[in-house]
Amino acid sequence: MAQKRSIFEEVGSEQPARPPVKAPGGGLIDSRPKGARNAIRRWLIVLFLLVVGMVVVGGLTRLTDSGLSITEWRPVTGMVPPLSETDWAVEFEKYKATPQFALLNSQMTVDDFKSIYWWEWSHRQLGRLVGLVWAAGFLWFLLRKSIPY
Repeated sequence: MAQKRSIFEEVGSEQPARPPVKAPGGGLIDSRPKGARNAIRRWLIVLFLLVVGMVVVGGLTRLTDSGLSITEWRPVTGMVPPLSETDWAVEFEKYKATPQFALLNSQMTVDDFKSIYWWEWSHRQLGRLVGLVWAAGFLWFLLRKSIPY
């Protein structure tokens, strides 16, 4: 650079700019139906809100020391909580066998156990819902070819 130039000096040619070139088919996103982008946007917003809810409920589950109150992970049959006092007694006996009960909650009653159980159960249900909403939305948009790839 032999000469100093002003920072604000106009550079370029005096010829008018060429019109923008369109991609064949309008591009990946533009070739989709206009409603698909809005539907995907709404789906992602719902997923975002569910994940925020999952973080909040997970934090409350942790703060109430409820995280180990359900001693088994049964993805399908675990969706149904204990429905009778007998079922609650069985679940409480399983919890009594855990180190958490011995170390932290040895004075806990069945009624106390129910409160921490509901936190953990709600957290797991919300996790199932997040997975279901994600899978259903992803498959729906994939089968309709609304997701650019």
